[in-house]
Amino acid sequence: MPSYAIAHLHSVTMGPDIAEYLERIDATLAPFQGRFLIHGARAEAMEGEWTADVIVIEFPDRAAARGWYESPAYQAILPLRLNNATGVAFLVDGVAPGHSAAGLLAALSA
Repeated sequence: MPSYAIAHLHSVTMGPDIAEYLERIDATLAPFQGRFLIHGARAEAMEGEWTADVIVIEFPDRAAARGWYESPAYQAILPLRLNNATGVAFLVDGVAPGHSAAGLLAALSA
């Protein structure tokens, strides 16, 4: 099942470090079959306030997502982002084909 690296970033300081991070991140994704699903798009808040950027990167599974994040190539560029943005980043698994909310409710009730 796919796994996702998601970042909710705010207070991003655009400059040479972020530019270098953006220039180098694609090469870190390739060995782990990572691909951007959301990157740089502005969210339209339907409920509440949203003033940040959201980034979603898809990987084939959690092992690939963790492998990418912990890889020497990504760890080498991570400080470029951490020193120029605040936010939260996390890994989360997707759902299996055929998933439904009612099915989740039934599983939780069992």
